[in-house]
Amino acid sequence: MSEHTATPQRIVIVGGGAGGLELATRLGDRLGRRGRAQITLVDRSRTHLWKPLLHEVAAGSMDVDQHMLDYLAQARWHHFRFQLGAMRGLDRERRVVLIAPTHDEDGRLLIGEREIPYDTLVIAAGSRTNDFGTPGAKEHAISLDTPAQAERFHSRLINACIRANAQSEPLRPEQLQVAIIGAGATGVELAAELHHTTRELVAFGLEKIDAGRDIRITLIEAGPRVLPALPERLSQSTEKLLASLDVQVLTGARVTAVEHDGVQLADGRKIPAELTVWAAGIKAPDFLKDIAGLETNRLNQLVVTPTLQTTRDTDIFALGDCTACAWPGREHNVPPRAQAAHQQATRLADNLERRIAGKAPRPFVYRDFGSLVSLGEYSTVGSLMGALVGGSLFIEGLFARFMYVSLYRMHLYALHGFAKVFFDTLARMITRRTEPRVKLH
Repeated sequence: MSEHTATPQRIVIVGGGAGGLELATRLGDRLGRRGRAQITLVDRSRTHLWKPLLHEVAAGSMDVDQHMLDYLAQARWHHFRFQLGAMRGLDRERRVVLIAPTHDEDGRLLIGEREIPYDTLVIAAGSRTNDFGTPGAKEHAISLDTPAQAERFHSRLINACIRANAQSEPLRPEQLQVAIIGAGATGVELAAELHHTTRELVAFGLEKIDAGRDIRITLIEAGPRVLPALPERLSQSTEKLLASLDVQVLTGARVTAVEHDGVQLADGRKIPAELTVWAAGIKAPDFLKDIAGLETNRLNQLVVTPTLQTTRDTDIFALGDCTACAWPGREHNVPPRAQAAHQQATRLADNLERRIAGKAPRPFVYRDFGSLVSLGEYSTVGSLMGALVGGSLFIEGLFARFMYVSLYRMHLYALHGFAKVFFDTLARMITRRTEPRVKLH
């Protein structure tokens, strides 16, 4: 297509997650501010929260309101447009994105169905938890895909503790029991964080509950070990730490059903649970499956070329968890991690600027800097890899925690710049000392 037009290039980005929002911000600063392109970000939510923080929201160790970013404000500050709504389809011939109607909290129509035209489309729709069709999972388990889900789990946790503290009869077998299905990063981080926050919570007047005796956390993993994406040495040290926190770890345990009062395993055992979290497996949103004839895989991910263009339409790009991007020399694709989305957003910002200038896009090359898993106040484990350390390095403890926090700071820096991140961090360090260490509502 011709890159030089009389009117600004219309670039539409669907999805305001880590990658999509960083891309919109970069393009707005580079192209939108100068009138070289019209950047539009579309998301079903009004606010953004970095997804790796959701386990802290669920556990109550983070007040989501203090870390939310308003899309409308970000759009004004960084010269792009924001459209509230969920993508429901795509018309490639007319080059329009189809947006479903949006309703308010009372079910009243807020914004009607509409179409958003594009010259270049970037799909960054993220991922959703994959329950593999397990009976009862949708009805009785909470996933941690959105801040609303994380807050709902936290609210149910508080209510469960208040209810148990107020009753005179003995606790039922499932009461105050939490089952976490999936021992990847999200499941492990949530288990460790809950051990700390539940003890903080009951200290605020719930005198009838003994956190060490009454609240039990069970981590269930179908595979042979926790944190299967990390080296076995780190999995072993993590499992020992979880055991010291009285977290029951069940490996080689396949879930066959989720019920209102527990989790059924393939070997016939039932794990009592009042609260169940599903944190095993991901897939791209269902609406992407074969959308408008584009190539997708069994996880609904859009298959892309090395330049992050979809295989059947060079005007449509994709990035982040919803993308099936080959990783040369590896048997699997680029992993669905925040660092991958960040790197892809950086490459796409350059490539879309080159595209407007009539230059060929450059291929995306993923650099694996390793993985880090936070175990709350107790530890952080992970591995640093590649050019960062000239090989691979296992890290634990304070240094690993510093690196973990730095990942979030890098995301904030990409969105706000150094000055705002510095002063916001300083302000939160001060106010944190005057607030409860756990969210109480």
